[in-house]
Amino acid sequence: MSNLEKLTEKQAFEAMVLFLEGFYQRTQADEIGGLLSDLLMAENGTTADPAAWQDWMDCV
Repeated sequence: MSNLEKLTEKQAFEAMVLFLEGFYQRTQADEIGGLLSDLLMAENGTTADPAAWQDWMDCV
């Protein structure tokens, strides 16, 4: 078992978005592009689609 730092829910979310951005850049998949637009974080810390954040929290 490693001593990796635990991520907060927001840090894990940001890591997932980075992963998806890389996937989108390689594939240009419209579905991933649409998902990424829902996951954009506003300056106030909410996602473009508030349900996306709630779905994330339900998962973690």
